[in-house]
Amino acid sequence: MPGTPDTTPGRAAVPATAPAPARRVSAEPQGPVLIEGPVEIVLDDGTLVRSDRFMVAVCTCRRSRAYPWCDTSHRRRERAAAPPEDRNPS
Repeated sequence: MPGTPDTTPGRAAVPATAPAPARRVSAEPQGPVLIEGPVEIVLDDGTLVRSDRFMVAVCTCRRSRAYPWCDTSHRRRERAAAPPEDRNPS
């Protein structure tokens, strides 16, 4: 019967609702929140999205085109400075 602890002789009693395993979450400075997957996220409009990946990057800046998943849009898009030209002809 569901919800009843197992009382078989020789077996330890198991609670009806065992706690879920803990997930590891890492907050990256200036970046996404990394969560060990799989992950389900409920969006503002009630939509449920799921990722079965082993590590999920969740966007915190809302600039991602794949929101709620991070696509690194938060990074500044700057070009490296051009190397200085040699103005001294040989």
